[in-house]
Order: sequence, then C-alpha cells, then structure tokens
Amino acid sequence: MTIVAFKGFGGVRLEAELLGDDESPAILLIHGAGQTRAVWSSVSKALVQSGRRVFNLDLRGHGGSEWPADGRYDLESHVEDLRAVLAQMRSRPVVVATTLGAWIACIALSSDAPSLAAGLVLVDMPAESDPKIAKEVVERLRRSRERGDANWDERAIADFPLEQIAVHIEVAASKLNLPTLVVRGGLTWMQQSAASSRFDAALPSAECVEVKDADLLIVTDRTEAFLGLLLDFLERKQPLGSSEYRAGSDARTLRDAMGCFATGITIVTSLDSSGNPVGLTANSFSSVSLDPPLLLVCIANSAGTAPILREAGNFAVNLLQVGQQPASNRFAIKGEDRFAATPWTPGETGLPSARYRSAARTAGQL
Repeated sequence: MTIVAFKGFGGVRLEAELLGDDESPAILLIHGAGQTRAVWSSVSKALVQSGRRVFNLDLRGHGGSEWPADGRYDLESHVEDLRAVLAQMRSRPVVVATTLGAWIACIALSSDAPSLAAGLVLVDMPAESDPKIAKEVVERLRRSRERGDANWDERAIADFPLEQIAVHIEVAASKLNLPTLVVRGGLTWMQQSAASSRFDAALPSAECVEVKDADLLIVTDRTEAFLGLLLDFLERKQPLGSSEYRAGSDARTLRDAMGCFATGITIVTSLDSSGNPVGLTANSFSSVSLDPPLLLVCIANSAGTAPILREAGNFAVNLLQVGQQPASNRFAIKGEDRFAATPWTPGETGLPSARYRSAARTAGQL
C-alpha cells in the first residue's frame, strides 16, 4: 500500500491509499459522510485480488485529507475536488461511491463524464434528502464522532447543503453518459422513493439492482453481495486487458493509451497487397496530436518493410512491456519468419495484432 496525495479545490490536500499493480485498470473509491476510506477496506482488497488498481480516497475534512481552515464544505468544493483528482489520474477510473460520495460523483461527472471516468457505481445513494432521516443520520454520526469512532471534521456535516441535493441530482442524471451501476438495499426507503425511480429512468446507460434483504450500509453489512454485483459489472464494462484506441474514440482514450508509453520498443504491423502480415521493430514512435488523433512512426527508407507500409495505408502499433523482448528481437532480424513464432489475431481493421497483454495498442493511418 502507498499513500498518494492529490491537490483539490483551493489547493486542499486530498489523501488516498493506492493498492494494486500499475498496469491494472483503475478504480476510485469514495466514502460517505462521517466515514473515511477505511469503510472500503474489504472491498479494496478484493478489487486488488481481482486484478484492479485501487485509489481509496478520503474526502476533504475526513481521515488523512486536509481539514480546510476556511471550513469550506459546500457542494462546489467537493465537486471540484473530485474533478481535480480525476484530472490528475493517469487513466480514467471506474468511480465507486456511496451516499455523500455518490452525490458528489454524480454532479462532478455530469459534465465531460466520458473524459473523466470509465464508469460509475452508486451505492446507497438517495435521489433526494428526507429531512427527518437526514437529521437522524447526522445525530448518529455525531454520537459516533464523540465516542472517538470516527475521524472527520464536524463542520463537514453541519455545513453540507442537503437542501440542494435533489435539484442537482435530477439535473445530473441525464448527463451521466457513461456505464453506470446503481445499487440499493431492498429494505430502504430510497428503493421505494419516486425520486429514485425518476433518477434511474433518466440515466442514459444504467443498470439498477437491489440487494433484497439489505438496508443501508451495503458496503459493510453486505460486502459479499455487493462485491458480486460490482465485479460482475467491472468484468462486463471494464474487462481486464490492454487499453486500445479505436477509430472514433474520444481524445482522452488516445491520451490514456499514449500515457502508457514514455519511451521504448514497438512492433509496427500491416498487410501486404496479398494479405500477408508484415511487421518490424521500431522505437521511433510518438504522439503528434490528440485532436485530430495523429501518431508518428519513423521507418528507414532502407527497411525492407517500408515500401509495403507506404502502400498499405493502414498500420497497427503494438506497444511492448517487460518480458516481450524476444518478440521485439524477432521482428528486428532480417530474414526471420516473424509471425510464425508470434501469436497474433486480426485487429479492428484486420491488421495483425500481437496476442499478448500489451501496455496499449493503437492504430493509425499512414
């Protein structure tokens, strides 16, 4: 486990635990009011075991994150905190958030969602705030804090504008244009709420499920049931494997793919006029522009494959990772039957794509 810091709204320091392999798909966990990242302890470990990289964030005024001297815990501060964190992450995560964190995530992602996150999971999130229930929850959280059971700034709860939530959530719903999973307990008042039904119906791409015999606190009280739903969603919406840029994807997707490549070796492939695969090793590869998406590969005129690539028009670039040196060596030797000893499959446009878990694959136009 590593502790990482992000710069939030107004320069507030936000702290997160980082677990998992650097090359694994990213998950960002956001806790609820009066909690800290510790609430996700069992979930984060399970996610790492399933092959994910987990950022477990403390909100401002909670846990290891800064408690701002100016006491700013308004909705805008939280929303801008999250957008700042997402902008500082190397790749788009799936955001998994509960209660207060879920409200913040909804509003933060209602603008430019596909550029900031790969998916959204909302847990125990009311689509409106019931004043009576809210008062009971706040009193329970305060008693817990007084007992020393929690580490959070009391102002974070007292100053949060609950009365604004319903309007903001209703407006945000139709703008959450990314894969979304909504999880609620079947015994909660939220499940029968008309506002919840309207929110669910307005989501452009959502799955809404209930844990039938659960009330609130699904993350801690029904961890196994929640994990089953979460991992199933991730396997379908964010499968383990290489990042791949496809024609028509947004600029952030290309940025994510190129972010995996600081410098190193690539294998450039194409098809000759007879449909036979050709390829060579190249290290002169770089990104020229995200919009329009332009890549540069420099091939020596003396290379035997150069005329074929020039005539082919399309090419694929396979980015290699540690352990794939034999493949790069094979494609660098003249006269070698390069594809005979290298497993490959046709990519999006039929071009040869090496069948290994590369850091990223991308395709371009000569």
